[in-house]
Formats: sequence, C-alpha cells, structure tokens
Amino acid sequence: MTKICYLCSPKRNSMKHRNLTSSEISQLQAQGCTAANWSDVRVADGFCADYIRRVSFCGTVLLGTFNKDVTLAGGIVRHSGIEDATLFDVTVGDDCLIRSVRRHIARYDIGARTVIDSIGLLAVDGECTFGNGVKVSVLNETGGREVIIHDTLSSHEAYMTALYRHRPAFIDAIGAIITRSVDAVRSNRGTIGQDCLITDCGDIIGVRIGDCCKISGASSLKNGSILSNASAPVYIGKSVDCEDFIISSNSSITDGAMLTRCFVGQACHFGHGYSASDSLFFSNCQGENGEACAIFAGPYTVTHHKSTLLIAGMFSFMNAGSGSNQSNHMYKLGPIHQGTLERGAKTSSDSYILWPARVGAFSLVMGRHVTHSDTTNLPFSYLIEKGETSYLAPGVNLRSVGTIRDAKKWPKRDGRTDPVQYDFINYNLLSPFTIQKMLKGVKTLENLRYASGELSDSYSFHSVKITNSALHRGLEMYRTGILKFMGNSLISRLQDKDGGFSFSSEEQMRARLLPDSRIGRGEWVDISGLIAPKSEIEALMTAIENGRVSTLEQIHEAFKTMADNYYSYEWNWACDKFPEVFGVDPEKMTAQDAIRIVGEWKEAVVGLDRMLYDDARKEFNLASKTGFGADGDRVQKEIDFEQVRGDFENNSFVKSVLEHIRAKSELGDRVIEALKKL
Repeated sequence: MTKICYLCSPKRNSMKHRNLTSSEISQLQAQGCTAANWSDVRVADGFCADYIRRVSFCGTVLLGTFNKDVTLAGGIVRHSGIEDATLFDVTVGDDCLIRSVRRHIARYDIGARTVIDSIGLLAVDGECTFGNGVKVSVLNETGGREVIIHDTLSSHEAYMTALYRHRPAFIDAIGAIITRSVDAVRSNRGTIGQDCLITDCGDIIGVRIGDCCKISGASSLKNGSILSNASAPVYIGKSVDCEDFIISSNSSITDGAMLTRCFVGQACHFGHGYSASDSLFFSNCQGENGEACAIFAGPYTVTHHKSTLLIAGMFSFMNAGSGSNQSNHMYKLGPIHQGTLERGAKTSSDSYILWPARVGAFSLVMGRHVTHSDTTNLPFSYLIEKGETSYLAPGVNLRSVGTIRDAKKWPKRDGRTDPVQYDFINYNLLSPFTIQKMLKGVKTLENLRYASGELSDSYSFHSVKITNSALHRGLEMYRTGILKFMGNSLISRLQDKDGGFSFSSEEQMRARLLPDSRIGRGEWVDISGLIAPKSEIEALMTAIENGRVSTLEQIHEAFKTMADNYYSYEWNWACDKFPEVFGVDPEKMTAQDAIRIVGEWKEAVVGLDRMLYDDARKEFNLASKTGFGADGDRVQKEIDFEQVRGDFENNSFVKSVLEHIRAKSELGDRVIEALKKL
C-alpha cells in the first residue's frame, strides 16, 4: 500500500520566515493589532501588512503572504488576510482568509488558501491523537469486542479485531501494531489542510482537517480526524456534533447528525439528525433520521427512516426498513447480546429481532422474532412472523427482482474517488461463501425431510418452522443456484481472454481446468465485504502473531492479495466441489461430461431468469396500479400508470433479464458446439 497522508503537520521551521520590520509593526498596531512579543511574529517574504486588522498575536506565530482575493458563497469577493482574531502559536499559509474568531485559534498549522470565518474556538489543548486510538465498544456495549480506530482502518481489519477474540495472541499483536500507528500521529499541534472552508462553526478542539474540507455550521467537533483530500473531499454541515471520531474521505455529515466514538469509512453519508455511538461504519454506508448503538456496519449498510434503531448488530449490504429494531438484552445481565444479519440481508418495516440471532445472507426479515434463530446455512430466505411463530421460506429470495436489483446497484453506487481505498469489496451474489451455505442448506433440508417424514406439514429448525411446500421449494432453489454458480465457473475457466473457446482436444480442455493451487479449498468467509478463503485469513493472523506481518501497510497488502486472487481461489474451490455436485473430477472430465454440465447450467440460468421475469411482472399487475388515475376510470388509471412507470415489456430491468436470457443461451450453445468438436 502506498500510504498517502493528507494530515501531516509541516515542520514549522521548514518555511522561511523573517522578523517584522519596525514599520510593519507600527502599521499593524495602527490597524488594531497587538502582540505579547512582536519578535515572536515572523512573516514570509512578500508579506504585506495591509490586510491584518484587529488581531492579537500570542506565542510563536508564522504568517504567509496575502496577495489574492477569496470568493465566498454568493459570489462575494474578499481579499485574503486576517481580521478580528486571536492567534496563539499558529502557522498561517499563503492567501488564507481568517476573520471573526470569537475566542481564539491555538496550536494549529493552517494550509494555503484556507478560509476560516465566524467560528468560536479552534484549538489543540495538550497532546492529542485526533481520534486515533479511541476504543469503540462495538457489538457488545459492555465491552469485550473493542476496536481501536485509526486513520487507515478497514472493515476487514475491524472484523478480525472484533470477532476473533478466540485468538488472544492475535488480538495482542494487532493491538501493538495499531498502537504504534496511533503514537505516530500523537502531537500537541493540529493541522488544517489547503483550500479548506470552515465557516459559522462552534468549537473545534483537537481535530485534524485534511485538504479541501468544507465545514459549514458545525456545532462541535472534538478529538477527531477528517481525512479529506483534493481527490475525495469531506463535507461537514449544519449543527453536526462529533466527538472521538474519524471521518474518512468522500464522506458527508450534515443536518444535525451526532456521532460519538465512531469511525466513518469512505464515501459515507449521515444526516437528518442521525445519531450514533460506539459504532463503525465502512464504505458507502448511509444513515438518516434513526439511531445506531454499538453496531458494526459493513459496506453499504443503509438506514433512512425515523424510529429505526440498529443496535449491537453486524450488517453489510443491508437496508433497514422503517421502524426496524433489535434488542440486545433480556433484562438479566444487561446489554450483552449481539446478532448478525449476513451480507445482503434486509429488514421490512416494523421488523424486530431479539438478539442473539443470526440471519443468513441475502434474506428478508418481516415481523417480530424472539426465538434466537440461526439461519446462516439457509441463505436467500424469507424470515416471516405468523401468529408469534417464526417461519422460514428457504431460497425464495434467489428469484426476487429486489435481490438482483440490489446486486446490480451496489457497484454503481460506490462513491469512493480516493486514490487509496481501504475496503476491498466483492459484489458477487453467488460466491464460494454463499454456495457453500446452499450446499449445507440442501443437506439440512434433506435431513429434516428424512427425520420428520415426507408428508409432515412443517419442520422445526433452530427455533423456526419450515412448511412442507417451502422446504421442497427451497431445495429446488438452492440446487438451481448451485448449478448456476458451478456452470459459471466452468465456462469462465474454459473461455479464452477474447471470449472464445480455442481448445482442440480433451487433454487441452482438462489442462485449462487444473486448479492454480490448493488455496481456496475448504471453508470461505465474508470478512465484511471481502470474500476470501478462511485459510488465508488464518494464515494472516498467524503471520501477525509471529511478527512476520508487523505493519498496517502489510495487513492492507495481504487483504489486497486476497481480493486480487479471488477468481483463482474461486476456481480452486469449485474444482473441489465438482465431484460432490456433478459426480465428475475436473481432472478426468470428458467433453460429454462438460456438455452435460453446461446444459444443466443453461437450464438453471434460464429458469431462474424466467422466475425473475415473472416476479417483475407483479409490479405491473392491477393491484400495483392502485393510486394511479386520480378521479378517473380504469382506462385513465392504465394510461396514468404507463406515463409514470412505463409498460412492462419496455421496463429497463425486464429488458435486461430478457437480454441476459438471450446472451447466456447463446453462450451455452457456443460452449457446447466447441465441446462437440473434441
């Protein structure tokens, strides 16, 4: 990792400054300026005193030049300079505009062209680490899973630190690495980068501010870092109150949001009075109106609604419905329980979960659930409340338009523009992580059917009920998903870089199917956005424990290596599963075996797309048109609906599904034709 630091203080003595001349001192005094000792005020060559008025200088103050105009909001133009301020031990860069400081600015190095206008206090009071080193009591409010936040924290590092407490040697070792990083930023001086705008604010105490940051109307900012830069600026808006925090690049905190002991990752947005404490938010999270306490919000955790409380939970790629709530204690030993909604899980309006519980990936939670269910090996499910009983419909979310739409929108909504990105995000809906769960899900459902009988009305599993029809449908959906993934992997491996299939013999075909290594065989994990073999995560922890990995940069590079090699590792895993799924060893696969598998893949892909097509049609039925055609008849309702929503066949999603069917059918035919020639 090439670490880019936008917040390092310039060495004050590296700038060439001279003492004021007697005439400059006289001019400054005539303009209402005072100094405890004029010899402590030094200026850059080219300094002009004309634009320094009513300023009190204390301690060592270094001033740049003030030669350019500054354009403020509304097009008002002011000349750079300093007015109505007290400066104590401050460095001011060239062409800054500082005015109307109600109290003072103390111990700050301010970059060139920065505007500071109408603020209360800007100071560093003693030694400070600017939010680095703050311990966030994530998941368990009473402690035990604390994550130490720092400038380069990734969701993957935080995941390991919070959850892998069963390896105390690892926790101690990574804690020592982080502590060294925290010590490196420790200082009794703060920095404000170049081209910043800080206006109409209250107190800013112990906060480092990167280049191009805009802070407008913030109430209070204490002990934090704002990692803004020219490529990915940060915006802090009106009435924002933050304490013990780090806010990463591209993020915006606006409209009365309140954050206490929080890490905000890259390209996040919080506003409309959102409040959070002891929580971690990683890339592209959004929070408005509601509350969060002790949550681990992996990439793309989104909550927009009032009366929505996320507490003591782990989430990623998640959308919380209005009024969603969880409880993390049962009125016995306090708020000690936690829960997980695995990647892509959603909650509907007014849903409730009593922790501890675990919800499988890409599942939908509807209603109230108090039975501490664990559906981790039954992903893509609906968890539904019926008469105070939790029912599970396994696999049905695989055919949901919403699931596919979400998978397509996430990459498009990545707002990160920073040249250095810390979270490695895998967007794949089907991966070894989810397919291994489907394989376990098939075995689970088959065992339930065997144990309770083929004709049972319902089956009990980990505090949930599964109806007979839901069980059979779940088996069908999981098998379809498995065939789709395995076929995708096979075809991708057989395909040339230009999209063709140039092998001329079965031997050449089998040579392409040889695994690259043994890495990837075995269990896979999703460590908050990064999907990787568990063996590689364990190897990294071992390397940290024994000191072979001893810096945050090395940890970052290890995660990057896993992300870069995902498809190689994925094929290694798929190779290992071919005998289980198809009864064929890839090293012994014949052309006829491959033709059969591609045929099954084609049937699975087209069948799943047809289900999506039918699900999309529901959005265009008569019930969906209720509310259209105000004050009119059915004909007007139809016309109004089409003018607003369009017609079914021309809907962009519907057209994409039909195009996907065409493209995959054509691909399958091309592969089969190539295989028939062998």
